[in-house]
Amino acid sequence: MVEHDTLTSTRAAYDAAAHTYAELFRGALRDRPLDRAILSAFAELARAAGDGRVADLGCGPGDITAHLHELGLAAFGVDASPVMVELARQAYPALRFEVGSMAALDIDDGALGGVLSRWSVIHIPPLELPAVLAEFHRVLAPGGHLLIGFSASEGPSHPSQIFDHAVAPACRWWPDHLAALLGEAGLTEVARLVREPQPTDRRQFQEVHLLARKAPAVAA
Repeated sequence: MVEHDTLTSTRAAYDAAAHTYAELFRGALRDRPLDRAILSAFAELARAAGDGRVADLGCGPGDITAHLHELGLAAFGVDASPVMVELARQAYPALRFEVGSMAALDIDDGALGGVLSRWSVIHIPPLELPAVLAEFHRVLAPGGHLLIGFSASEGPSHPSQIFDHAVAPACRWWPDHLAALLGEAGLTEVARLVREPQPTDRRQFQEVHLLARKAPAVAA
């Protein structure tokens, strides 16, 4: 199956690059005040939706999971790469990290106040993304929030666009198109942050963060 082949190859690529990746991106939030700001807003909303349980899906070496923990969340990380998960456990032994797939999460229905997917859905084949977004919706509690980060495609005529990622094949998305897919999954966009590329960035793509909400429970 396409999904299985893609997951297997992506896992192998990140296993091979894990140590280099961890060194390269350690402390990356330090120079990204806008990223810190939207993560802080996400954390506040996730706490309001329940007990502060949040899954960092595609957590890599665990730095963002740890940042969410510092913001007062009961955050845990999930990644397809066993090597990434082992690095995260070594760096943050007090936190929980698991090997898993975003397409089939070992998380109960409605268990989470928040889901973070930061540059992880870029490795999901476009035809498989709706099912992954439905899985995000499933594990969120009513009123819970999803924060999803990705690189933008060149324009509305390119709903999705394959690009040469340094580790594994990846896809950029036009923000309005991805927001529409979120809506079809039952997640309503409430905010977005678009960061223009800077001269020091490795890739000259817009970076997009979409914040979306699962409908709250209807009062009896």
